[in-house]
Amino acid sequence: MKKMIQKLSALLLLFFISQFTFAQKNNSIKGTVSDGKLPIEFVDVILKNPSDSTKVASYAVTDVSGNFSLENILSGDYQLQFKLIGFKTITKKIKVNNSSLSIGNIILENDSNLLNDVVVTSQKKQIQKTNEGFIFNAVSNISQSGGTATDMLKSIPTVAVDAEGGITLRGKSPMILINGKNSAITNMDQIAASSIESIEIISNPTAKYDANAESGIINIKLKKNNQSGLNGAVVLGGGFGAKGRMNSSVLLNNKTEKWNIGLGYDNRFAGRTKKIKADRTNYFIDDEHYIHQNRNDERTEGLQNLKFNVDYAPNDKNTFSFEALGNIETQDNDETLYTQVNTSTNAFFSNNKRHSLELERSKVGELSFNYDRKFSDERKNLNTSITSSFGKHRENTDIDTYNYDEYQQQIGEAKLQRTHNYENQNISNAIVNYAFPVSEKTIVETGYKGTFRFFNSDFESADLVNGDYVVNPLASNTFKFNEQINALYGMLNSFIGESENPKWKYNLGLRAENVSNTGATQNNSDRFSNNYLKLFPSASLQLNLKADEFFKIGYSKRINRPDLDDLNPFIDITDALNPHGGNPYLKPEIIHIAEMSYNKDWKNYSLSANAFYRNTTDAIRQYAELLDNGVILLQPKNIGSTITYGLETIFSLKPIGFYDANISLTAFQQNINASNLGEDVVNNAFSWYGKIINNFVPWKGGKLQIIGNYNSALATAQGKRIPIYNVDMGLQQKLGKGNARLGLVVTDMFNTLESGYKNNTLLFSNNRTNKSDTRALVVTFAYTFKSEFKEKLLENQFSTE
Repeated sequence: MKKMIQKLSALLLLFFISQFTFAQKNNSIKGTVSDGKLPIEFVDVILKNPSDSTKVASYAVTDVSGNFSLENILSGDYQLQFKLIGFKTITKKIKVNNSSLSIGNIILENDSNLLNDVVVTSQKKQIQKTNEGFIFNAVSNISQSGGTATDMLKSIPTVAVDAEGGITLRGKSPMILINGKNSAITNMDQIAASSIESIEIISNPTAKYDANAESGIINIKLKKNNQSGLNGAVVLGGGFGAKGRMNSSVLLNNKTEKWNIGLGYDNRFAGRTKKIKADRTNYFIDDEHYIHQNRNDERTEGLQNLKFNVDYAPNDKNTFSFEALGNIETQDNDETLYTQVNTSTNAFFSNNKRHSLELERSKVGELSFNYDRKFSDERKNLNTSITSSFGKHRENTDIDTYNYDEYQQQIGEAKLQRTHNYENQNISNAIVNYAFPVSEKTIVETGYKGTFRFFNSDFESADLVNGDYVVNPLASNTFKFNEQINALYGMLNSFIGESENPKWKYNLGLRAENVSNTGATQNNSDRFSNNYLKLFPSASLQLNLKADEFFKIGYSKRINRPDLDDLNPFIDITDALNPHGGNPYLKPEIIHIAEMSYNKDWKNYSLSANAFYRNTTDAIRQYAELLDNGVILLQPKNIGSTITYGLETIFSLKPIGFYDANISLTAFQQNINASNLGEDVVNNAFSWYGKIINNFVPWKGGKLQIIGNYNSALATAQGKRIPIYNVDMGLQQKLGKGNARLGLVVTDMFNTLESGYKNNTLLFSNNRTNKSDTRALVVTFAYTFKSEFKEKLLENQFSTE
């Protein structure tokens, strides 16, 4: 009996031990991860032993709803880490005590330390807010498939793009970066929309960024996949406007444990037409008093891009990367300009037809070397990069002019001319950024950036004389420009309150930029030299009212240096009555900017509002001057000072499951003081532009996007630009298992997009409208393939959705 009791006691003891052990192994940790608004998928959730952080106790990845679960966890103390590229890593200390643990919702913050960090976001998010603006994910845009970066920018809130491709933020041209760096690719039509991963709008840059960003920064990130295995995509498209269009792209990528190699190629070919009408009255010139012009353009465009990247990560602390970009653009423009000139009594004075054939060829190559160093303290990091862009542009033009009498009979022989403009430029950057903590709540960021720019242009004009082309020395010259910008910055970021939900956040920054440049023509008729050091402070203070609501104020000083087109003194004479050129004696604008912003998120809605004030001295504007011979010369000039103040809002909503929308509106008042140029300059004007992006899921696997855009009349120095408005539509349908997609895009559905301006001065009035064949229909087919990663992640990287 005693032995039986002993055996039974042993069995009971073993049972209780096994139950205790089972209970230990069934402990779990659960929670969700979001960015404060929407759940985030594919977040790495890592459980580590604090005594040995190299050993992983458990691992999970969040699902589409942001949920995660770690099972069979032994009791004890742990470190729980949340990691995803594009977000700041969060580490929490937790204690497991023989029961399941729910840690609630973990909110990840965007990592804005480096512009060239990879951005990975939930598919549901079209716009991702950051501390300095927002990121527009190209994967969400289906209305510009087959287009260019210019077309893509038309779809982005707060960005205004006119019919000629001019890009503005808050009424001024922004600084545009490619992968976070200055590039020789300055024409956004040289970048295919299919090669873009995301576009970041930095409306309130800190001292970390170039001071030459008055209205903000647009950073275009090209696609670069970081998922394991072999994967890629093929896209084919074709359609027509007034003429045919076609595009294609191929993306390939293979990533192993330490290596990531990618190759991408895309092209775009299109035929286009343009019609221009212009009427001008020269009030105090009797002969050339009324001028009426009609111009017809027939254009063919070609664009090819090649991208190659290699990343090497020997360990989780160090990453070396190399990128190479190649771009070839061709453009042939067959242009015919008809000009009728009458006297002040409306009698015939002259009539001519000016035909020109422009052949343009551009090549750009860019090399980039990057090194990233991470540390055990996630708040500390080092990034360095060296980039160099080389650009060559060749433009040859043949011009023939025919004069007619009032009965349309040709007078004399045609005047034949030839011009060429050969441009070479090189832009190189050396960048070092280093961030390190100085206390539990404070991080200091420091860095250096050197920008080195070399540019030369050879312009030649020749007239046919006795069967030979003779160079006109008065209209021919060379222009060389060199510039160095050396910048140092320091910035302090800190907060007051709890680290996970601080009540106050603030930063103080100072940037110093030393600029040295020289420019000269061959005959020394235009020569300048500048060497100056300027300081650019910035500061901001943010009050977090709730986890989903904050108020922010900020100040910064900036500069707007004239670009190469503004400085190049050569005069384009393609239109003899309206020549245009640069001004090598322009001074940079100095701008003081103050901003207030408010952000609030609800379950299905979000609001972002920014009020801004901008005070500018030596403002640069295009200025038209009537010469004695009736010709109007258009050149940029420092017109004086301007004060601009306005409001910018972005409202996002998802009222029902199959529909969401984004509505943006920017309105601003400009007060201009240009008394140094005369009394005929516009003194003040009110302008606004708005955009609505509608996204529908009408059926399974289908997406419909309709974008409406309106830009009101915009003030110029001597008048205003006419309002522009258009509607674009995109439809996409998944095929088969979802690896293939068929898309239909209609741009400018109602054929309303045109540009132009109206000038009214004491000496002349001028009305001009440009209408291109902006209405077009394009059909695209895309196919993606993969080997080792999820299809949903594949869509994020390669879909043209």
